[in-house]
Amino acid sequence: MENPVEEIKKRIDIVDFIGSFITLKKAGKNFKALCPFHNEKTPSFIVSPERQIWHCFGACNDGGDIFKFLMKWENITFVEALKELAKKTGVILKKINFEDKIWKKKERFFQMNFLAAEFFSFILHKEKYGEKALNYLKKRSIKEETVKLFDLGYAPNSWDSLKSFLNKKGFSDEEIFENGLLVKGEKNNFYDRFRGRLIFPIKDSRGNILGFSGRVLDEEKKEAKYINTPETPIYHKRESLFGINLSKEAIKEKNNVYIVEGEFDMIVPYQFGFKNFVAVKGTALTNEQLLLLKRYTERITLTLDADAAGVESTKRGIEEAERLELDVRVVRITGGKDPDEAVRKDIFLFKKDLKNSIPIYDFLMEEAKKKYPEETPFSKKKIADEVLPFIERINNPIVKSYYVKKVAQFLGVDEKSVEELILRIKKNKKQKLTVFSKSQSLKIKERELFLEKYLLSYLFQNDDPFYLSKTIFKILSVEDFSFLSFQKILKVFLDYQNKNQEKKFILNEFIKELPLELKKVFDEIYLYSSIDEGFLDNKNIEKLLLEIKKNSLKRQIRKMLEDQDNNQDKLKSLNEELKRVEKNLYH
Repeated sequence: MENPVEEIKKRIDIVDFIGSFITLKKAGKNFKALCPFHNEKTPSFIVSPERQIWHCFGACNDGGDIFKFLMKWENITFVEALKELAKKTGVILKKINFEDKIWKKKERFFQMNFLAAEFFSFILHKEKYGEKALNYLKKRSIKEETVKLFDLGYAPNSWDSLKSFLNKKGFSDEEIFENGLLVKGEKNNFYDRFRGRLIFPIKDSRGNILGFSGRVLDEEKKEAKYINTPETPIYHKRESLFGINLSKEAIKEKNNVYIVEGEFDMIVPYQFGFKNFVAVKGTALTNEQLLLLKRYTERITLTLDADAAGVESTKRGIEEAERLELDVRVVRITGGKDPDEAVRKDIFLFKKDLKNSIPIYDFLMEEAKKKYPEETPFSKKKIADEVLPFIERINNPIVKSYYVKKVAQFLGVDEKSVEELILRIKKNKKQKLTVFSKSQSLKIKERELFLEKYLLSYLFQNDDPFYLSKTIFKILSVEDFSFLSFQKILKVFLDYQNKNQEKKFILNEFIKELPLELKKVFDEIYLYSSIDEGFLDNKNIEKLLLEIKKNSLKRQIRKMLEDQDNNQDKLKSLNEELKRVEKNLYH
């Protein structure tokens, strides 16, 4: 097989492939969706079955084929995507004959972490140093099969045992340090980061080990309870969720994820059959973690510790989740201080707690009421001050209206009072924001770009581009397009049309005529009109053509006025033509 990339593309249809990750809706010849890579309310993500490409016309402004989608979705390199799709399609990769330095480093660091995890596991199970850690796990009701499932281990209380082990496996001190497993001392000497600690490997959704978390066994010692791998080329705390590799299928199946704070709060419920749990490192949920979870579910259930810190971390996660329009709920743990303790104490009460989760905004109201229980106007004001900033951020108007009524009833006031306070919050936010006002010239350029891209997209997606081009070029010339790349594409199109006058336009044959540097531009243009199919039809195309012509004439006139030796006759002719075009455009 000469080209595995092309063979994989033949075996995977892009609509089926991307449709297995996100919901696609038909949009003329193409499909559209809300972009999965940023938050948006209007679909800007377009997929072409004919071209087997996708493009986001929103904040990402990115696009490509199935490989690029998987790379972006999983945050992986091209080689990783190639290997994964080859495995999916049964394509055999005999030799990858190009160098991917980023992938090589990632692969080496993954291998290093895999070996480190095996080292920690060996110490836990086979060496006397691990007995203390094994006894600790038994005391916490962790079964042996659970220990193996999560690849738990133990780091001996040694300065260089892991360092020596990895050196023997061919890794240098510098790269072990870069991967977060060593610490550099004051004298530039290296020593093991994890010493005398129970070890939890942190994995990505595909099971690669990104880093580690180490827990002390003796909590009376005056040292940090947990230490973690620092930021490395493969470990980014903001993107990681402990246990996601094991729980993702259950999350998808149940359309719900329970988010907890610590490793044991994920491991113990999982052992007891609660499979759709993940743990965050630290207390605040990040946008990256929520985007990862949104791939599997629309519901996030916060199952955090029943203390003040747990309540505050719950609040911090709301804004990011609301931005992504996730259904956020909260579980109150009543049978223990955290999920780990609660599930071991009374599994039936724990199940009941999970079943009785409440919407996040109800939780906020109840928590505020606990803080200010008095039935006084001052207490009600304090409750409103705490709750309404969160209600103001709700995107969905139905949900927002529901909670405006509920807060009014909760406080015993009329809805107008609540709405007025929300308007004040909104107004104060606007005053604090620095509003970037675009110049008029920038707006004009954006309009010009939009019209030209839309027209070209409409042309190439038309059932008969050759016929439509006759209408276009009655009014426009190639030079009327303001962007050089658009002019070049049109010149290739007109040459192709001249050569194939008696034939039908065939898109993929025309693509072959384009120089390599224009193909990416063309792919973006081709999908552009699918964003708003109703913007243009055969009835109003003349108006669009006249507006493009008007813009072109104005550019030519400006250029001539800037030229000191301008041709007055030519200038007069352009002005007269502009008047005719504007008359037809506006009448």
